Amino acid sequence: MKWKVFLTDRKIEIVITVLLIVTILIIFSNFLSFIEQRHGVVLPDPILKIYDPIDLTWLIFGLIYLSLGIAIIKFATKPDLLFIALQSYSLLLIFRMIVMYVTPLEAPDNMLSLNDPLVQFFGTGNILTKDLFFSGHTATLFLFFLIADKKYLKVIFLIFTSIVALAVLLQHVHYTVDVVAAPIFAYVSYRIIKLLRENSFTRITASSEN
Repeated sequence: MKWKVFLTDRKIEIVITVLLIVTILIIFSNFLSFIEQRHGVVLPDPILKIYDPIDLTWLIFGLIYLSLGIAIIKFATKPDLLFIALQSYSLLLIFRMIVMYVTPLEAPDNMLSLNDPLVQFFGTGNILTKDLFFSGHTATLFLFFLIADKKYLKVIFLIFTSIVALAVLLQHVHYTVDVVAAPIFAYVSYRIIKLLRENSFTRITASSEN
């Protein structure tokens, strides 16, 4: 579906989606501040104990921003994909808030803080250390993999997801369980949105035929 048709036929969906993601992002930002103030527990992680942390900040954010750029360019040409991405990401953030709320954790031992280079350069935002279960970076890149409609894009996003997942573990930014669980939550978010959209389309089609 092209943008002209999409803007004509999906006005309500566009308004609701934009309002939803803006609202969730605002709530999520405040939620992260709350999470940072809580006391949590340090999980035993035998895998992280095997090696000392390595600072891979630039590699991690380089791949994240590159993936985001590719996703924006590719999904923007297909409004259905773009809005699936926005809706799935909104649901993913809701899942993150729920599970982080019920699993208060402290940062892994010897964690090297993951400082966003752009955030630090412009002097905004605080360094987060307790937004742990589950890994948002890994989940987001895996979500791009699920949404991509071209094989070469899926390959790129899957490779980037794997590298980032490994890198955040090498840097001790996340526990192993955080990274392992991330693709599961991404898949659930994606499937729920797909099913909701398919059911909605079926109802609209049935109504138009009657």
